[in-house]
Amino acid sequence: MLIDFLYALIKFYEVFVAFFSITYILFYIVLSILSYTAILSYLRYQKYINDEIIIRSNHILGVSVVAPAFNEGVNIVYNVKSLLSLTYPKFEVIIVNDGSTDDTLAKLIEEFELVKVDFYYQEKIVTQPVRGHYKSTNPIYSKLLVVDKENGKSKADASNAGINTSKYPLFLCTDVDCILKRDTILKLAKPFMENDIQVIATGAGIRISNSCEVKDGFLIKVHFPKDWYPRFQELEYVRSFLFGRMAWSQINGLLLVSGGLGMFDKDIVIKAGGYWHKSLGEDMELITRMRKYMHENKKKFLIKYIPESLCWTEVPGNREILLRQRVRWARGLIQTLYLHRKMFFNIKYGQTAFLILPFFFAFEFLVPIIELFGIISLIASFIFGIMNVEFLIVVSAFVYIFYLLITLISILIDDHLYKNYANYKELLILVVMAIIEPFVYHPFNVFASLKGYWNFYRQKEQKWGVMVRKGFQTDTK
Repeated sequence: MLIDFLYALIKFYEVFVAFFSITYILFYIVLSILSYTAILSYLRYQKYINDEIIIRSNHILGVSVVAPAFNEGVNIVYNVKSLLSLTYPKFEVIIVNDGSTDDTLAKLIEEFELVKVDFYYQEKIVTQPVRGHYKSTNPIYSKLLVVDKENGKSKADASNAGINTSKYPLFLCTDVDCILKRDTILKLAKPFMENDIQVIATGAGIRISNSCEVKDGFLIKVHFPKDWYPRFQELEYVRSFLFGRMAWSQINGLLLVSGGLGMFDKDIVIKAGGYWHKSLGEDMELITRMRKYMHENKKKFLIKYIPESLCWTEVPGNREILLRQRVRWARGLIQTLYLHRKMFFNIKYGQTAFLILPFFFAFEFLVPIIELFGIISLIASFIFGIMNVEFLIVVSAFVYIFYLLITLISILIDDHLYKNYANYKELLILVVMAIIEPFVYHPFNVFASLKGYWNFYRQKEQKWGVMVRKGFQTDTK
């Protein structure tokens, strides 16, 4: 009796998995086509619109670069200099010292000749208390403004303080450890000035700076990461930024603009309530809330994605820090979906309600849970001798080949368009990583996701934690 019930249950699960896998693959085929057409459209458009025309325009929008900093003394000086060197006619750099316990603020004061100034600070978004604002006595650093505040225990709180301080209608949110291309502001600001429909946010590709050659905060030469965990993350970044986000941008369906590099309409962000300081996925949650605000006020809007690598950042280099990050991301995902659950299939929220949120629920949130049940089903069918080996092999091979094909196409397109790697050896290593990723790295991510869900269910408190940085490899030539 028990075996019959178990057999029926496993058969039902097999049918469900087959249907789910086919749906998943069809979705990604559509996303692949959308991504490819979006990239071609972007490249064609770039040939006709000269950046110099926009730079010389009298209607160019000012941009505030907001970069929270907590215990970033290792690289803070070089990174600030890098941000100040960005090429754009109207911008400011706001560094938010979020209650650092190291020498971050002291280094800033000494290097940039900062003094405390009287500053009219309007707290449009509530944050932890701001202790003061600092400006440089050196005209060379006139674009720099440093905000010193009490620690808010999250990047969101520090970002909100930077938004409150900013004077321009657009703000670029980044991290002080990020290295930006010099034309990053222009690339991200262009959609705000070129579109008739209101653009509320833009994002672009992020790459990994681990093992890259950096001098004085500037990227000298890109190298493929030497360590295993950053190598797998490089693969993830190529696939997700080039394929996933370009496709969603094509149909105005972006739900995530990376916290490491995103430009926003400040007025809409403030009206939406700013970053939520309790969120563990504050970038996704903010975009969801901005979309919600625009839908509720019946305003047309766009969220655009730029298919260029404009930012390099240091990623977790060891298992412990990476696990903590991925657990936080998973918990941030379920937290956002749960918080905005009333938006699902609500006609008031358009495609956000009927396409975007259901997609993230089914193909981001549910996948680790389905895989867990798959493992349990596999073990049970083996123990009771009712394993369908043929089904297992066919489905596994089909999904693996499709995944590998998508990943390899992403790698080839990325290399063809941007030539980010020093030589073909590094490109070949990336291909090898793609082949072994499902067996080595994917189970790690599934475990991290399930742990994040479990922590959310238990309402276990989770802090952001400290990202221990090695600093950058310096070019000695």
